[in-house]
Amino acid sequence: MKKTALSKAIGIALLASMFSCTKKQTIDDLSVKPNILWISAEDLSPRMAAYGDSTISTPNLDRLAREGVIFNHVYTSAGVCSPSRNAIITGRYQTSNGGHNMRTLYNTYPEQTGLPQSYNSVPPADVRLFPEYLRAVGYYTSNNVKTDYQFQAPPTVWDEVSDKADWRGRAEGQPFFSVINFTTTHESQIWARADHEMRADPAIVPLPPYYPDNEISRTDLARQYSNLSELDDQVGEVLAKLEEDGLLENTIVFFWGDHGDGLPFYKREVYRRGLHIPFIARFPNKVNAGTYDNTFINAIDFGPTMLSLAGIETPSQMQGKAFLGDFKTEKGHDYIFGARDRIDSEYDRVRSVMDGEYQYIKNYFPEKPLYMDIAYRKNMPMMQMILDLKEKGELNEDQLFWFKETKPEEELYNWREDPFQLHNIANDPAYSDKLAELRNALVKWEEETEDKGGIQEKELVSAMWNGRDSPPITANLQVYQTPDEVKLNCMTAGASIAYRKENATRWEVYTEPVDLEAGNYEAMAMRIGYEPSDTLRFSMR
Repeated sequence: MKKTALSKAIGIALLASMFSCTKKQTIDDLSVKPNILWISAEDLSPRMAAYGDSTISTPNLDRLAREGVIFNHVYTSAGVCSPSRNAIITGRYQTSNGGHNMRTLYNTYPEQTGLPQSYNSVPPADVRLFPEYLRAVGYYTSNNVKTDYQFQAPPTVWDEVSDKADWRGRAEGQPFFSVINFTTTHESQIWARADHEMRADPAIVPLPPYYPDNEISRTDLARQYSNLSELDDQVGEVLAKLEEDGLLENTIVFFWGDHGDGLPFYKREVYRRGLHIPFIARFPNKVNAGTYDNTFINAIDFGPTMLSLAGIETPSQMQGKAFLGDFKTEKGHDYIFGARDRIDSEYDRVRSVMDGEYQYIKNYFPEKPLYMDIAYRKNMPMMQMILDLKEKGELNEDQLFWFKETKPEEELYNWREDPFQLHNIANDPAYSDKLAELRNALVKWEEETEDKGGIQEKELVSAMWNGRDSPPITANLQVYQTPDEVKLNCMTAGASIAYRKENATRWEVYTEPVDLEAGNYEAMAMRIGYEPSDTLRFSMR
């Protein structure tokens, strides 16, 4: 395998960190399996000083950037949380998984959609959630606390999912992969935190041209910056806890967002602003501290990269590419792809492809307006105000861009020269070659990734349920015992198998026959998107 300079430096830093390990760490674990911490934020565009925006002070994120690597071009494959998280946890596009409609769990708005109230999307049988691979090689995995994957995760994925979960639940010397997710910058917090201290000056916030310049717009945007400041405090608390445990220099820390801002005309869009996220990585001993990386990265690359850092080759069914570690791919992405489909009760189908200068957008329902009338978004004062001014005819041309009765079948923007993407150049002959290039790239991507967006959702659910009226159930386990080992088997293709000693609090990942000590055990199986099997109980003598 070929290692990059950064990968080599990370390895050297991990080896160096072994000599300052606490008693809870072992040299062997750190040399092969680094600790990994994710600090993830919701609905957050790159609005911090590391990306050139000093509107609000973020000293803890500034520290991460100063001691780490700032990635300039990281994008999600959807501008809204559940489809984006479906892609991240599987290392695959949500459109390939059948997890592209927002959302499938909790409430599909059946009165309008005719769907079941809630359903688990079912990806192909060979799909596994990437933390399961980490657990299988000895990692302790914890998630605090959001999942929202468009399906319930099998019990083989996480050792702990709770609002208290972190690395402290692991066994002595065990490497960890821990996720701490903060909702502080979520769209809802713009109105939910209205009574919190305003830390940003509304008079100086950078207002985009599609917002009316008035007190309501500036107040809501200032609230977003204030929430970012509160998030920064929380990041500082996590880093302090890591340092308190003597783990900062033995851990790779990643900070990122699940898609762009929760503000109007950002969230739920596949324009660059809806997909572009902050991504900062701090490595042991501050490897490459304060540098920038311009690699084009899609969030489906996160999973393969975590596996690569742990010495695990990217599984064949994953579409993402590792950008760090032993199995970093020789060539990154030429293009970034994004998708929008049903959002709550409203249907649309939009696809986008972006390179280092241009973004092409394909609208499959050009007869529909660009604006989607999402009830949830109307809780925001700015959204209410914009709709009120629209009805009164008081929005200017840029502000009306969102509200045209129809949209073009194709859009093309030079996002570097036109960062707000208000000037569609798809019909300009000067850009015909670029238009054709990106159009063809999108068609090829849709075919190669088996984009399921063209299938009506009712038909998709029926196919996932094997033509029945209820979700499929994972087959019950078969157990084969010898005096030396136990073999477990499930006839459902793609099922993950879990086992544990009776009364244990967490499940173990089963991958091959195991030698178990005497006692009573239980086991179960679950394919992603299926109902779990019955629990099987057996004894070892």
